Amino acid sequence: MLKRLLVTTLFLAVTGIQPALSQTCEALREGPSGRVVTISDGDTFDLDSGLTVRLVGIQAPKLPLGRAGFEAWPLGEEAKAHIEELVLGETVTLHYGGETRDRHGRALAHVTVEGEDGPVWVQADMLRHGLARVYSFADNRSCLDVLYAAEAQGRADRAGIWRDPYYAIRDASEVDDLLEREGRYELVEGRVLNAEAVGNRVYLNFGRIWREDFTVVIENAGLRVFAAAGLDPLALDNALIRVRGWIESGDGPRIEVTHPEQIEVLARP
Repeated sequence: MLKRLLVTTLFLAVTGIQPALSQTCEALREGPSGRVVTISDGDTFDLDSGLTVRLVGIQAPKLPLGRAGFEAWPLGEEAKAHIEELVLGETVTLHYGGETRDRHGRALAHVTVEGEDGPVWVQADMLRHGLARVYSFADNRSCLDVLYAAEAQGRADRAGIWRDPYYAIRDASEVDDLLEREGRYELVEGRVLNAEAVGNRVYLNFGRIWREDFTVVIENAGLRVFAAAGLDPLALDNALIRVRGWIESGDGPRIEVTHPEQIEVLARP
């Protein structure tokens, strides 16, 4: 699936073809069902069983949720309103594709709900309406090729967040702009000037001054995930890519990549 993701992403970008978004992929196993009784935000809700569900594979615009000094992200209320309309009071089914619980005890699940024309995959629906972005972890990576296609459709339609500059795809060459976004989850595009291994790390450098320019860092644990998938990040030398993650500051702006699906290959040399 991981090799196919890197190929499929480019194919979808070129052709505009989208896979079916109303069904989950075959990699998932069915879990429990329950009625949704409370919505926290665009990717978190509670079931009548007392279980809190975090929609795995996506990140909706964040709301403060009682956190002092936290500023709501644009369209946070819109994302919450959309998921309320979709699942509040409805019986949903959970589907698992990786780790099933986070450190807070929340279920990490893909979710389906019955719609007028059959099951609706909630994650894909949120992405297609531009009310979330793909957001993955090394221990929860199932079905991301389909979710990327749903996100691409929302972006092509300029739906929801894709009309708001807050969520714009950033240019890897705009170093000062990236530094101003330290601590934020961003999508960054650019051409890898060179890929090199240094000790137990791989660096994807986007500029000639590595202490100042944007860099993608893959630590040893991440390299093991790449190796298990049969992928070599050094092969990304001179590729045009889109990477997503949290902006950090260390010898210029950087994003740490822990698994291959954080990187979309847009074009190869």
